[in-house]
Order: sequence, then C-alpha cells, then structure tokens
Amino acid sequence: MDPTDLIHRAQQGDRAAFEALYRAHVGRVYALCLRLTADAAQAEERTQDAFVRAWERLATFRGESAFSSWLYRLTVNEVLLGRRAEHRREQRIVTAGDPAARAVAALPSGAREVFVLHEVEGYRHEEIARLTGIAVGTSKAQLFRARRLLREALNR
Repeated sequence: MDPTDLIHRAQQGDRAAFEALYRAHVGRVYALCLRLTADAAQAEERTQDAFVRAWERLATFRGESAFSSWLYRLTVNEVLLGRRAEHRREQRIVTAGDPAARAVAALPSGAREVFVLHEVEGYRHEEIARLTGIAVGTSKAQLFRARRLLREALNR
C-alpha cells in the first residue's frame, strides 16, 4: 500500500490506515526509545506514547519531510518530555553478552542521549541542541565525554 495514501487516510481519521503506519514503524520507534531510555519497560511505554502523540498530531504532518523523520523527531521529543515529567533516575539495561551495549547503557544520561542521537541516529549537533534544549557546544562536549568514557570502559 502507498505510504502517502495511508498517511492521508489516517489524517482523515482512518484507524486501519494508522494501524498500518504503526506496524510499519513500531520496530524502529521502539529501538530508538530503547537506546534513549536504556530500559525495556520505559521504551515500550515511550513507544506507545509516541504513537498516541502521532495520532493526535497527524494533522500537522505536511509531507515536507519523510513521515519516518517526522515520527522519529516526535519520538525523541516524547522520550525527553517523559523523562522530565517523571523526575526519576533511569534504570540501566545490562546486556551480559554485549560489553558495548552495557558500556553505552552505563553512560550518564546526557552523554548517552547525545551519543545515541549523533552516532546511532545520525542527528547533527544543531538538531540535537534543538531537540534536547542544550547548546550546540554542550552537545559536542557530551559526545566527546561519551566517547572518552566508552573508550575507557571497553579498554578495561
């Protein structure tokens, strides 16, 4: 089915069309949420929050960028808003078989956010600054810090 048609139908309130969009994107949205939260339960919750918000804001999607780009930016915002709203420390996932995943999960939250957004998701520092509300220089410093901490953790 044509994604543009699905989007248009979903914007008109067609729940089946939105469900098809959900099924097409839920895996990548969940993976993004998991990398940002480092917690499977929170990632599931944030994934659902992102799709609820996407349904509510679908009328604002104008097609100026790919739907997936719009959805992933909305997801990043939902994760960050959810973190601020809860005011609690994040739990760390511990992946016994993957020292790199364990090292990323153990990064301080600011460094982990910037690392995931820049190195994994491919956002530029200017975009990260906009999404997270930090300065571009802070984004660069957090990335430098994350890389240093990862090198130290993986060279032990």
